[in-house]
Amino acid sequence: MSFFKSDTPADLVKHVVIILVAAAALVFGFFYVYLPITTNHGETIVVPKITGMNQGDLEDYLDERDLAFFVDDSSYSASIRPGTVLTQEPQAGEKVKEGRKIYISVAMKNPPVIKMPKLTDGSVKNAQMILKSYDLVIGQIKLVPDLRQNEVLKQFVGGKEITPGSAIAKGTKVDLEVGDGLGNQEFPVPNLVNMPVDEATTLLAGQGLQVGEIFYQEPEEGQTDGTVVKQRPVPGPGATIRMGQLVDLWVAGQAPVKDVQ
Repeated sequence: MSFFKSDTPADLVKHVVIILVAAAALVFGFFYVYLPITTNHGETIVVPKITGMNQGDLEDYLDERDLAFFVDDSSYSASIRPGTVLTQEPQAGEKVKEGRKIYISVAMKNPPVIKMPKLTDGSVKNAQMILKSYDLVIGQIKLVPDLRQNEVLKQFVGGKEITPGSAIAKGTKVDLEVGDGLGNQEFPVPNLVNMPVDEATTLLAGQGLQVGEIFYQEPEEGQTDGTVVKQRPVPGPGATIRMGQLVDLWVAGQAPVKDVQ
C-alpha cells in the first residue's frame, strides 16, 4: 500500500497523473474498442432498391446484404403481379445499420370484396369518378334511346344487371347503359284528334315533338270547341314521326284573343 502514500508533493502529482491516464484509457477503450465491437459503430449499409421485386426473392437477397424485411401493408391492383413489392421504407440509397428491417407493402393475390356503388341517375362522368375511387374498372358504355342524355340508366357486371350494395371484387369491370338524349328516333304518329288542344300540345312536348301551325275553323256538327279535329302528319297504320319534328293542328272554334298590354 506504500505505492499510494503521498509523503511528498511529487508523490501526489504522480498519483494524480496515474489516475488521469487510467481514466483516459477507460474512456478510449469504451468508445473506440467496446462500442464498435458490440454495435458495429461506423459501419453502414446502403439500402438497395427492392420495389418491383417479388416478395419470395427478398429473403435471400437481403440476407446477403445483412438486412431483413417486414410486410406492414398490402393493396390490390389488377395490373400488378401478386407479391410484387410496391413501396419500401427506408428508401433505396439510404444508409442504415446492419440487420435493419426494411418495411414493405406488397400487391395482394386476391382482390378485396366491396359493395357495389350506385351509378344510376347520375352522369357518365360522375360514374367514372366513383368507379375509380372504388378501384373498379369502367367497361363498355352502351348508348340507348332515352331523353336523359349522358345519364346512367343501368349498370352491369358480366352481362347481368347489378344492384347497388351487391358484393363485388375490386378490379371488376362494370358496363354502363347510358341515355343518348334522343329517345326513340322514330315512332308512331300520336293521334291527337278529339283531344283538347292544351292536352294535345302537352302530349307533343312530352314525346319530344314540336307544335307547328295551329289553324282554327268553324266547328262542324258534333265537334266541340277547342278540340283538335285534324292534324298533320296524319296518324294511322305505318305512319311514323321523328323526334323534334313539327305537328300541325286544326282546332274547332275561334282563336283565343290575345291580351294587349
